[in-house]
Amino acid sequence: MDEFRIDVPQHELDELDRRIAGTRWSADPPGTGWERGVPQDYLQRLAEYWRTEFDWRAAEAELNRCPQFRTEIDGERVHFLHVRSPEPAATPLLLTHGWPSSAAEFLDVIGPLTDPVAHGGRASEAFHLVIPSIPGYGFSGPLRHHGWNIPRTARAWAALMSELGYERYLAQGGDFGSFVSLELGRIDPEHVLGVHTSLLLTVPSGTPGELDGLSEQDLGRLAQLGKFEADGSAYMKVMMTRPRTSAHAFTDSPVGLLAWIVERYREWTSPASDLDQAIDIDRLLTTVSTYWFTGTVASSAQFYYEDVQLKRQAPAVDGPITVPVAVAVFPDDCFAPIRRLADRDIPTITQWSEFDRGGHFPALEVPHHYLADVRAFAKSLRPVAND
Repeated sequence: MDEFRIDVPQHELDELDRRIAGTRWSADPPGTGWERGVPQDYLQRLAEYWRTEFDWRAAEAELNRCPQFRTEIDGERVHFLHVRSPEPAATPLLLTHGWPSSAAEFLDVIGPLTDPVAHGGRASEAFHLVIPSIPGYGFSGPLRHHGWNIPRTARAWAALMSELGYERYLAQGGDFGSFVSLELGRIDPEHVLGVHTSLLLTVPSGTPGELDGLSEQDLGRLAQLGKFEADGSAYMKVMMTRPRTSAHAFTDSPVGLLAWIVERYREWTSPASDLDQAIDIDRLLTTVSTYWFTGTVASSAQFYYEDVQLKRQAPAVDGPITVPVAVAVFPDDCFAPIRRLADRDIPTITQWSEFDRGGHFPALEVPHHYLADVRAFAKSLRPVAND
């Protein structure tokens, strides 16, 4: 295990500036908006902001204030932030991002989670944080080998936490991080205290009567999932089937990469009509810049392809998840789950929280809700005497 510090060479920043300035723009059809994809006028403004106002060196310095490391696990290089709390009795917490995200998604909650007293909280709410980059993403990439899917990543996280000396810990994630965290809880219940997820995919099985008596809210969530499948899943199908083809374009064009990623954030955040109001755009550009400087848009896309290959092989499942699970539901996430179907799939759900706002990236969008829910789940698992 080696200490790590981000230090992008200046010539790479200069090259990014040159490429954005020299973009060959495509003209929009008259009278169109977001319904056909990212509009040119919006993308031009955002790209110009990225080139002339966004400060990568400030973002780099903020990330470097967090202790970072690289280690070798199962033949792959794994990058992670390891931020220990000043509270000696803090609970270890493993946070996993998804796609198209990075460890920067959690920057706004690192301080409150590790040092709650300094942020108006209690010492008993403190966590030691481990925030890895999924193999093939950011500074854990590019990949050296094929086969990195959800189960393999979960096994890598179990090995990482063991290497760090954590005997018992919580796991939390959204997007792919949710699937990885749940799989980690399933395969390593001796060490995982519980799993908190901000995404739980609940898909009808087709069993007769399964959907009888669903509430209006749940029917709306089914419709939302159906709309995503029909009108919002093109990016996913491309990466599930031909991840290399699009990756050539996005590895060569920073504006192409920006469009590919910003569309996901706009469609998955709240309010979807105004991304600037939903999240800090500099946080988004930190993540986009990380993909650009590390050249990992191609290897990150492999995660989708490997997931499909795994399902086609139909491997045997060793058993259900047995550790406690918390589900945080944010209404503007197109994957908002249905409780009845969730209980069918995971009988160990002990905390179910419905929030009035927020979408796919709660640590960015509604950090106060995110923090409160993670803390409540951790408290529910602690002996009363320790609180």
